Amino acid sequence: MDFDARLRKAIERGTKTRARQDELAQQQELTEEELRQLHSGFRIELSDHIENCLRSLVDHFPGFDFSTVVGDDGWGARIRRDDIDFAAKRPGASLYSRFEMLITPFRPGGTILEVAVKGTVRNREVINRKHFEKLTDVDIDLFRELIDQRALEYAEHYSAAR
Repeated sequence: MDFDARLRKAIERGTKTRARQDELAQQQELTEEELRQLHSGFRIELSDHIENCLRSLVDHFPGFDFSTVVGDDGWGARIRRDDIDFAAKRPGASLYSRFEMLITPFRPGGTILEVAVKGTVRNREVINRKHFEKLTDVDIDLFRELIDQRALEYAEHYSAAR
């Protein structure tokens, strides 16, 4: 057998191997409905954890209003507080503080779980972060820890500004 014949056979074997690998990958790949269900399970568990963390912040910082968020923006919770600053250069200036954590909605063709965090203290944005992982690689404990860290970070910013 000459070199060209062996080369053609090697290419043919490589093509067959690749086709088998693609076939196996397609069998292992989750369907969109399975991904949606996986996202939904994570969303429910994490949004409950977010609500508990933000309720705890409200308990430690009286004056915040708590609200659960369920909608197009995502699922989670939001706390807000409006104050009037009489000591400022402009007496009666309005100061707002807000903090929200949301699990973003599942998007068709989407393969990620994302937590969006925004925080403002006395009219200044102090936190604006997003964290995401592939749905198939999600470590739920890591997400819980991240949610805890962001809530603690906001509490530190808020107590430093009061």
